[in-house]
Amino acid sequence: MATTEFIAAIELGSSKITGVAGRKSSDGSMQILAYAQEDSSTFIRKGVVFNLDRTAQSLTSIINQLEGELKNSIARVYVGIGGQSLRTVRNVISRELEEETKITEELVNSIGDENIAIPVVDMDILDVAPQEYKVGNILQASPIGLIGNHIEARFLNIVARSSVKKNLENCFAQARIDIADLLIAPLVTANAVLTESERRSGCALVDFGADTTTVSVYKNNILRFLTVLPLGGNSITHDITSLQLEEEEAERLKITYGDALYEEEENEEPALCTLSDENQTIEQDGLNNIVESRAEEIVANVWNQIQLSGYDDKLLAGIVMTGGGSALKNLDEVLRRRAKVEKTRIAKSPRNTVHAPSELLKKDGSQNTIFGLLFEGNQNCCLTEVAPRMAPKIDPEVFNKPADMFENDEELRRQSEIARKQKEEEDKVARAAARAAKEEARIAKEEAKKEAKKNAGPSWLQRKIDSLTKEIFSDDDMK
Repeated sequence: MATTEFIAAIELGSSKITGVAGRKSSDGSMQILAYAQEDSSTFIRKGVVFNLDRTAQSLTSIINQLEGELKNSIARVYVGIGGQSLRTVRNVISRELEEETKITEELVNSIGDENIAIPVVDMDILDVAPQEYKVGNILQASPIGLIGNHIEARFLNIVARSSVKKNLENCFAQARIDIADLLIAPLVTANAVLTESERRSGCALVDFGADTTTVSVYKNNILRFLTVLPLGGNSITHDITSLQLEEEEAERLKITYGDALYEEEENEEPALCTLSDENQTIEQDGLNNIVESRAEEIVANVWNQIQLSGYDDKLLAGIVMTGGGSALKNLDEVLRRRAKVEKTRIAKSPRNTVHAPSELLKKDGSQNTIFGLLFEGNQNCCLTEVAPRMAPKIDPEVFNKPADMFENDEELRRQSEIARKQKEEEDKVARAAARAAKEEARIAKEEAKKEAKKNAGPSWLQRKIDSLTKEIFSDDDMK
């Protein structure tokens, strides 16, 4: 049976494009109805589309797979936007008022419009996170209703290179897929995994992806800082390939044997990693030396960004890790030691329950963004056709009866009657002329026949009679 009510979402990651369709339940959970994935490593890098044609083809394939499972067409999808250039920029707008005035909603909105209107070179403002408003010496989350002659508004603008959004929209347009809403992927992820207490108390959310690592800082339920580092799980994989291994083999070894804090017991034989070719092995110590070095570099950069945010000493809820890269063994311990933060946790799945077949669910943090996009959606994404209006029933007698369009206008009725009589006279004359022409043609035809007969001489019978007469009354017989 076809599914007619669902929400559809697509996440464009550096390693894969994921599409999913689901239905929200009354208890806030999500029932997954369709799921599809396509490898994107050859046309998306650092979370940014660089090959539009390949991306559009992959998007079309994703939609076709989802529609096949849903047995219905998808009208629109929710899309997450992220990537290396995504970051936040602080901005302050001040207004001097002529006298002590009550701050109105219109004034606050005009200040917000002024903030968005400020041009950012080669950047688009994707979203704005208002911070605080300062009226006099008072900082408020909302200044409406306060009295003052000066207001200072502090904003956190979320920006990205103009080409990021443009390329994304062009891909969906090329694939003929409508976008229901373009959502900031890190914000969606935060909504999916962070508790209200963590946002209020202050925490850093670190999303370890394939090509990028995103750092978001929250305090007092407000986004305070966001940046994307061009380092991720693939950085570790690429380093492992230096052991003369193919990338797929390196990825498998990282997942199976990787440890960011590997310590080999003394007085024991070196532990070995078995390769796909079971006749070959490498030592785990050599593998994890590479893993540990790169993991420490990524963590060092993450902690440096948290310090740059200015909130490194205000994170009462600690650090929350998510993303596929967070599954690396002991990565959380490396971060804890580096940041000297006691509270750390790994968000392996969204806070709200997701109902799906066990083979689809990966409780490693890699699906938090795509499921978060589903929870953010509020429009039915099913393509519903409008039923054609039923034609009104018409009485044949009424339908065949000519309508009098001039019943309410005497002048129009008079003109219509004159025109009708003129047409009748013209038709009568035309019919009489046609009859006369037909009669003339008939007479002419008969005359032509007579003339032809006269010119042709005696008929065959007349010639036969004349021949017999000559024989009977020939000269010999007369003698």
